[in-house]
Amino acid sequence: MKRRIFREYDIRGIVGEDFTLSDVRQLGKAIATHTLETVGPKIVFGRDGRLSSPSLSAAFQEGLISCGATAIDLGLVPTPLLYYAAHHLKSDAAVMITGSHNPPSYNGFKMMVGGKPFCGQDLQHLYEIIASESFKERDGGILENVDWSTSYLEFLLDDFKKNYTSSSLKIAWDAANGAAGNIISRLVKVLPGTHYLINEQIDGNFPSHHPDPTEPKNMKQLYELVQKEKCDFGIGFDGDGDRIGVIDPKGRLVWGDQLLNIFAEEVLKTHPNSYILADVKSSPHLFKSIAQWGGKPLLCKTGHSQIKIKMKELSSPLAGEMSGHIMFADRAFGFDDALYAAIRLIGIFSNASFSFESWLDQQPQSFKTKEIHVPSDHKFEHVEELKTLLRKEKEFSDIDGIRFEEEKGWWLIRASNTQEIIVVRIEAYTQAHFNTLITQVENYFDKIGLNINIKMAIAE
Repeated sequence: MKRRIFREYDIRGIVGEDFTLSDVRQLGKAIATHTLETVGPKIVFGRDGRLSSPSLSAAFQEGLISCGATAIDLGLVPTPLLYYAAHHLKSDAAVMITGSHNPPSYNGFKMMVGGKPFCGQDLQHLYEIIASESFKERDGGILENVDWSTSYLEFLLDDFKKNYTSSSLKIAWDAANGAAGNIISRLVKVLPGTHYLINEQIDGNFPSHHPDPTEPKNMKQLYELVQKEKCDFGIGFDGDGDRIGVIDPKGRLVWGDQLLNIFAEEVLKTHPNSYILADVKSSPHLFKSIAQWGGKPLLCKTGHSQIKIKMKELSSPLAGEMSGHIMFADRAFGFDDALYAAIRLIGIFSNASFSFESWLDQQPQSFKTKEIHVPSDHKFEHVEELKTLLRKEKEFSDIDGIRFEEEKGWWLIRASNTQEIIVVRIEAYTQAHFNTLITQVENYFDKIGLNINIKMAIAE
């Protein structure tokens, strides 16, 4: 396996180019060796609906068993179902084989060990085991095939019925041909309200559109369904079901920080004075709202793995990212679950005296970009260069890249931990200042030799 695919949060690359089936067997041996030495033998694993996932799963399982693991295969599942099963089985490790929202040629591995995300230096340690072939093969490995889908589905329904009882909402759903399709199909048949579902057939070619609900073009079909059926809102999912995207009847894409705003108000009613965590891409509006409702807002590095670790440290009931990873430890288990977030969203507005659309109308108005991606093969070096330049001129947060805030707006420049890009986000409270901040950010990039056109990126 190429070292560069061992990234901050997971392992991910192009199948056949960055890793082979033989590599995946070694990965299975490495995680089994590490887990048996540090925690225990029980390793739960599942796979998404990508065309390469069945063969990768078989090779991974062979590696686990050869090193004495009790390998518990959940089959084709969304990532949240893996987390749910791992929690209830009290597994020593959990591994999801998924390429998430990457193109069809990609695949990868998300991991937990000892109930915590396995990321950062943990993954580098795993690479060293593979590179040195320091595997400890032993007898006693076994395979178990189990189905936790019905239990997970009952968990979703029970939470809704206990807390919201009924719903008259009309909801559109787009499973994006991803791994959550089967569960969503079963869920909408029994969930209160009226539901319309598209792209529920799991297909690793992703024939309908790319499975990333944070890209407006990928939400076009869902928006058309919302309009056609006069739905209250539409809910979209990524390829493995751990990220949510929402669109309203006016075609407005609702970002993760806005959804976190909705959820925080409800959660803080039963968990006053609690920490609510959000990543550096989130709007200041969210942090102000959390404080107004009696919570403690905390700005965190982007990265669902690190945020989940911080949640446990602070006993936080809720955390999330602009990208649509929403983690509830209130009535749930502290992992990112787009289906559970959908249940909570529907429940909140089923009980509300106002519509989702009117709620969005009442939110503070601002001018903002989506995530703008600037290609860079030297992303970390470029961001450090910008930091050196800016320290002479401005005060900013460097918790994760550069986050500059002022009274009229803010902007962010950070190196992505998952792609060869620099991420930019800008928000201002007037059009004039929005344009000013755009020019400001473009000028800073010019000074380090990178030419970007933010207005063009916004229009794409």
